[in-house]
Amino acid sequence: MYMADHQNFQEEESELFEHFRLSVDPGQSPLRIDKFLMLRIENASRNKIQNAARAGNILVNSQAVKSNYKVKPGDVISIVLSHPPREIEIIPENIPLDIVYEDKDLLVVNKAAGMVVHPAYGNYTGTLVNALTYYLRETSGNPEAFPLLVHRIDKNTTGLLLVAKNELVQTRLAGYFYKHDVDRRYYALVWGDLKEDSGTISENLGRNPKNRKIMSVFKDGSKGKHAVTHYRVVQRFGYVTLVECKLETGRTHQIRAHFRYIKHPLFNDETYGGNIILKGTTFTKYKQFVQNCFKMIPRQALHAKSLGFRHPVSGKTMNFDSELPEDMQGVIDKWEKYSVSGK
Repeated sequence: MYMADHQNFQEEESELFEHFRLSVDPGQSPLRIDKFLMLRIENASRNKIQNAARAGNILVNSQAVKSNYKVKPGDVISIVLSHPPREIEIIPENIPLDIVYEDKDLLVVNKAAGMVVHPAYGNYTGTLVNALTYYLRETSGNPEAFPLLVHRIDKNTTGLLLVAKNELVQTRLAGYFYKHDVDRRYYALVWGDLKEDSGTISENLGRNPKNRKIMSVFKDGSKGKHAVTHYRVVQRFGYVTLVECKLETGRTHQIRAHFRYIKHPLFNDETYGGNIILKGTTFTKYKQFVQNCFKMIPRQALHAKSLGFRHPVSGKTMNFDSELPEDMQGVIDKWEKYSVSGK
């Protein structure tokens, strides 16, 4: 029995990597670990496994090992692999991009609202990957250049996304995400006036059994995946609150589902019930004010504002921050004015 535990972060997950944990059988003869893992992990090429070793993503009994390490009976092996590419032909498309930072190994892009990150059923074109494929091939002159993802954000969420340019860098970054060594902070406008100035939501998240498109909290911990969101209040407007969220894990819809769970859904988040008036007065004037705000930001009010990580090649500490998009900043300004004047 070699497969003690297997966490497979599928395409719907926000973090795009796979974690395997294996126990070596008592009767196993000495064998190079790259060969051993190739035999036991489906579709894992030797190159991908060797990249994982170079990235420090293969641990034996909690110690990083090289690809020529020979496994022994009783060894406990943990490996983090970058997610395998999808079997979809990527069509390069000349779509405008907001590149915040770029070097030979990676880039940071500020994603606009309404843009899907990766092609999938129903969205084969017009995605961030289509745009980045065109951009990388044009700027590098390499017709095979391809963006490699390690995480993603929702279609209608804006903000910073980290993209690798080669598989070794992608594998190292996947290891950072798995070990929670990436500092990701989001700004969200949520309904209601939170009781505390800061807090932590630590509840398992998984697909809702009745509606697979939304995520639900599984409080007893028997289902779903471990998910932790830290938050602090940035500004209070009475009926809505601006919060900063620090992600410890990166599950699908994590912030959106967690805040719905604590009864503070994101402003105008149709999927999680934030697109109706949940707090405030019964006055027609107030209702019109909120409807006008909904029109200004026809999506959930969520922005991936900052990103901090150690450069996977140079080791340099990298920190990036972004301005709130116009629609979200405009709504915040309106609420700020309303909270002061009541108009």
